[in-house]
Amino acid sequence: MQHRHERVLIETARHRISGLLTLARDGYRSRISDVLNAQERDFISLTDCVVELVDSDGPGTRHPFIAVARQQIIIAIPENPPADDEELYGLQAASPASYLQEEQEESKRQG
Repeated sequence: MQHRHERVLIETARHRISGLLTLARDGYRSRISDVLNAQERDFISLTDCVVELVDSDGPGTRHPFIAVARQQIIIAIPENPPADDEELYGLQAASPASYLQEEQEESKRQG
């Protein structure tokens, strides 16, 4: 089976994790949602990762591998959405990290 890697941003209650998720090139298990919904797996494996604390402004830590408990994932976003999606929905490419940072700043402003 041929594979491909897709960079994803995963957030848990305490951590923001950016890493490479290994997916099938085509068909079964070729989408992020396929991996997230795979009930036979308790953990999702990521490589080439950066882990940040959600409530901290400090730099993240780099790790060659991390296993994330599937039940702890709050949100998972592809970091590089396909160009087709941008054209289809009229979106401008924005990094998920910048979106989450804006969301946190708005939350702080609201108190």
